[in-house]
Amino acid sequence: MDGANRKIAAASARSHTRKSKQSSFFYFPSGMLRKFLVVILMGSMAWAYQAIQPPPPNICGSPNGPPITSPRIKLRDGRHLAYKEHGVPKDKAKYKIVYVHGFDSCRHDALPLSQKVAEELGVYFVSFDRAGYGESDPNPKRTVKSTPLDIEELADQLELGSKFYVIGFSMGGQIVWSCLKYIPHRLAGATLVAPVVNYWWPSLPTNLSIKAYKQQLVQDQWAVGVAHYIPWLTYWWNSQKWFPASSVIDHSPDILSPQDKELFSKFEARGHYEAQIRQQGEFEALHRDMLIGFGSWEFDPLDLENPFPNKEGSVHLWQGDQDMLVPVSLQGYICSKLPWIHYHELPGAGHMFLLADGMADAMVKNFLLGQQ
Repeated sequence: MDGANRKIAAASARSHTRKSKQSSFFYFPSGMLRKFLVVILMGSMAWAYQAIQPPPPNICGSPNGPPITSPRIKLRDGRHLAYKEHGVPKDKAKYKIVYVHGFDSCRHDALPLSQKVAEELGVYFVSFDRAGYGESDPNPKRTVKSTPLDIEELADQLELGSKFYVIGFSMGGQIVWSCLKYIPHRLAGATLVAPVVNYWWPSLPTNLSIKAYKQQLVQDQWAVGVAHYIPWLTYWWNSQKWFPASSVIDHSPDILSPQDKELFSKFEARGHYEAQIRQQGEFEALHRDMLIGFGSWEFDPLDLENPFPNKEGSVHLWQGDQDMLVPVSLQGYICSKLPWIHYHELPGAGHMFLLADGMADAMVKNFLLGQQ
């Protein structure tokens, strides 16, 4: 009986061991478990790295890329810049203006100056696709300084003369600050229309910046904060689906003032070319705008000196007091510290007041004729 009992006990033990192994979710010897965890960790890291890497741009004119439909110039570094001309013929113009479009826009989103006023004043102006937008090649080395240099090259190749005017809207208005810094000797005058403010410009009072920053929607506080503090995460943050990303990129109506809602139909009228804006990739257009606009700048606009000390030109800044994208409080403070800027604060105006009927005509007349 003892032998039989030993056989039964051994069989029972083997059965218990098999069941124990089968009941475990994973069964590995300790060495294999460590290797398995390392593989999982490496796989997770590889996935995370891929998730934060923007896809390569879909460059216009490349195989399978978008077609080239506009005139372009070739810049010194080999990139191409697409442009569109407006107003009176260049050789008959008294005033020559370079217009800088805003965020998520392109050369077709030009200054809405009426042909009547353009002919009355003798205005020629050119709009262009900023790097990565529309049909202009992306600039992987884009900086705060690079767009003003692109503008200077555009003006030279189009033979606009030794001096020309610049007008910029929203993010394009922010770029006009860089023009005042890097190419002031080429400017006959400058106008900033609701220019985007960088909350981290050193001379802005901290309490004022923080208050203005918190006036944004929470999702925009995060989007702008990521662009400033964790720039390498900007693409992932604005492409992931777990949290709400930039409301501006999503065209959320929550960022529109009452006047902006009235003007939004004009914004929507650009549907026939809207697909061109982001066609080379959102990272090269929108996300680089955020990285530059809210990054650490090489200069502080509040330290700029008057580029026209002898009143041979002028600088104007227009701002709506109901703008829900650009805080009027910061704009007013900046202009109080730069008294040579002609500051125009518009009661009841939102961010898109430039689209209001007759607004561009009135602004350009004030800008060009007011300095004579």
